Amino acid sequence: MSSSRPLSRRALLSAVAVGGAEALLAACSSSATPQAVTTSTAITTVDGGTSASTAASQAPTSAIAPASGSGSAMPTAGSAATSAATPTTAAAQPVHVRLYENDGHTYGVGMPIIVYLSKKITNAKLFAKATAVTVNGRAVAGAWYFQKSAIYPNYPLEAHYRTAGYWPAHAAIAVDLPIQGLSAGTGLVFDDSLTLKMNTGAANMTQVDGTAERLTLTTDGEVKFNFPVSLGKASTPTFTGIKVLMEKDRVERMVGTTPGDLYDLQVPWSVRLTNSGEFIHSASWNGGNIGQRSTSNGCTNLNVDAAQQYFDFAQIGDVATYTNTGGAVMPVWDGYGDWNLSWAEWQNGGLLATS
Repeated sequence: MSSSRPLSRRALLSAVAVGGAEALLAACSSSATPQAVTTSTAITTVDGGTSASTAASQAPTSAIAPASGSGSAMPTAGSAATSAATPTTAAAQPVHVRLYENDGHTYGVGMPIIVYLSKKITNAKLFAKATAVTVNGRAVAGAWYFQKSAIYPNYPLEAHYRTAGYWPAHAAIAVDLPIQGLSAGTGLVFDDSLTLKMNTGAANMTQVDGTAERLTLTTDGEVKFNFPVSLGKASTPTFTGIKVLMEKDRVERMVGTTPGDLYDLQVPWSVRLTNSGEFIHSASWNGGNIGQRSTSNGCTNLNVDAAQQYFDFAQIGDVATYTNTGGAVMPVWDGYGDWNLSWAEWQNGGLLATS
């Protein structure tokens, strides 16, 4: 099955072949990026299928779609960042930055801080040096990782910030990015600064074991759920590795157009894990396989009651770790695959060196 959102990241990045339809309709695939948990419909043709997403309104703490503005953007003319800026000429092109997270919202402990940049900058060292992040008022040492993006029109680059480990649960996180006036490389200058205050909720950790065909969720160390699942079959295996919950849709329209396997379903209780279309979702049509064998196109199939319970409890930004799936490790760019890189790899900065 397929699901979509306007502005696919995979329009610019290499495709991941999670898709392909299946007679049992036991999974989903997509080239879509996550969307706001508000009512909307969009249809896109991808991976041999089309998809539309129809999301019902949710509480603010479960929605982390790109904010309509620039997060808590706060230009700081005359600030220390401005006075320390590398000299630029009148011909310097402005680089605007905007946040993914919404100020004051609560996310899971695996949620990276995400900033979008309006130009492909060539130097990120001052950007990184200016960053100040605190957890419960204490400074922490983290790092930025830069990669291509297609979330916003005219914002071709995104930067993710994380520390060596997950955020602590029930914490207050503050970000200060006073970069207005700093150089972003030859002929480029940042034209705004950002601040963000967000919180983390409980440490909800999902473990999915393909050998046992089980999903277990613990919250602050206590087992909350233990559900049977059906994962991706051998020809379309589920990614292994660490994923972060990206989006929650009460109803996700999934449409398959592969010859011999056509379908158009409204799939309830869908939680997105990757841009390319892995979800945890209900699969009433696949009940005979759930807990017994893996038959999907890559998604995690749950029985309807279990899927609703998981959907209602899980937070955007929660961590889901997959083992024994037979699939490759989730790529870092295919959603929030940030934790699949070692800390040493992460500190290299991705597309741009930060030190």
